[in-house]
Amino acid sequence: QVQLVESGGGLAQAGGSLTLSCSASGTIDSDHSMGWYRQAPGNQRVFVALIRDSGTVNYANSVKGRFTISRDSAKNTVYLQMHDLKPEDTAVYYCTYRHYLNSYWGQGTQVNVSS
Repeated sequence: QVQLVESGGGLAQAGGSLTLSCSASGTIDSDHSMGWYRQAPGNQRVFVALIRDSGTVNYANSVKGRFTISRDSAKNTVYLQMHDLKPEDTAVYYCTYRHYLNSYWGQGTQVNVSS
């Protein structure tokens, strides 16, 4: 089992920045991936960014060039630096941990971007 705890959400103005953190605890596998999804009101949960154990990263087109995902493997923590925020970035952001067929989710952290 893996437990994920997100932090760092809040309110930002358009053009501003926020950084989310997600710490994993429990049985941590050596070759896992961690990432972020988001869900806006009335919408499905969608992919935002992922970082693999190798360091390879992937981003949704909507956040490329504005968001940066990184990880501190020693702390089992993944970060999402969000810059140039837009009102359409408003959503609940969920951290995810993946190892082969197993996946875990955090409780989510709310991000609100005002225009």
